[in-house]
Amino acid sequence: MSKVQGGMKCVKYLLFVFNFIFWLCGSLVLAVGLWLMFDPKTDQLLNEEGAPETFFIAVYILIGAGGVMMLVGFFGCCGAVKESQCLLASFFACLLVIFGAEVSAGVFGFMSKDKIIEDVQQFYSESISENSENSNGTTVAEMYHNVLNCCGVSMPSPLCPDADEDTKDCLNAIMVFFNEKLYIIGYVGIGVAGVMVIGMIFSMVLCCAIRNNREVI
Repeated sequence: MSKVQGGMKCVKYLLFVFNFIFWLCGSLVLAVGLWLMFDPKTDQLLNEEGAPETFFIAVYILIGAGGVMMLVGFFGCCGAVKESQCLLASFFACLLVIFGAEVSAGVFGFMSKDKIIEDVQQFYSESISENSENSNGTTVAEMYHNVLNCCGVSMPSPLCPDADEDTKDCLNAIMVFFNEKLYIIGYVGIGVAGVMVIGMIFSMVLCCAIRNNREVI
């Protein structure tokens, strides 16, 4: 097997370094996804019966993409070291798929932000409604009050006559809490997708160089 020379050798080692960084990014994305999924506050607010599950769609995408990124980063390192066209082409194809998943998670986090917040606000409002069909309505409301340090849909609220001045209404508290989480999903997804473009360029350049070397020989 012919070895790449000159500038292509530099690309080879840059691709190896990139793949190591890519593996670390995969670890980070997986960690962020798991943190968002098992965050105690999020877990308490969205694991009750009837709670909206839309938020977790983007979280599942992040977790899946992070795991695949770690695996792909490892094989990308092998492809760069062995100068294997097959591994590099497979690496490029996997990057393309993960790129789509990360962009989807990022766009979903930004575009569905208002819908997710509205669903959670509606879930809370129904839990304190006198006509609520949720038998755990009181428990749900108390949980939101404790986790978010809020009460009712406006302040002062008859639900919390003894609430202090720092207590927020729950609709605004829900908006602030989930805005923060969804922006994390959006920025992580789009940021990592941008990094992957560099990897796709490196892998294609090296793959073409290996093929040209073989044709010359």
